[in-house]
Amino acid sequence: MQSEALSAFVYEKIDDLKGRDIVTLDIQDKASFADYMVIASGNSNRHVKSIAQNVAMECRAEGIEPLGIEGNDIGEWSLVDLGAVVVHVMTDEQRDKYQIEQLWQD
Repeated sequence: MQSEALSAFVYEKIDDLKGRDIVTLDIQDKASFADYMVIASGNSNRHVKSIAQNVAMECRAEGIEPLGIEGNDIGEWSLVDLGAVVVHVMTDEQRDKYQIEQLWQD
């Protein structure tokens, strides 16, 4: 699956689990580690963990093995590394605190 299609797939899977404020950033010209970053909010720590786990599970079902999953123990901020696409699922508090969209936008 190409990186653009993978980012759309991830967006859809987050939306399926009612992730909020989903943003896809094209970072191809800004970073060498990934092409896209998908950022979303969950309603609670449990919701954040559930979204991240579901994204990883759905990707595995499509033959895409995540390179890593971080932060799923606490659930305030979970990161799923899919190689060309990096997924951040955060609580509102963490998202407001770190504002990673601002770091990567034009």
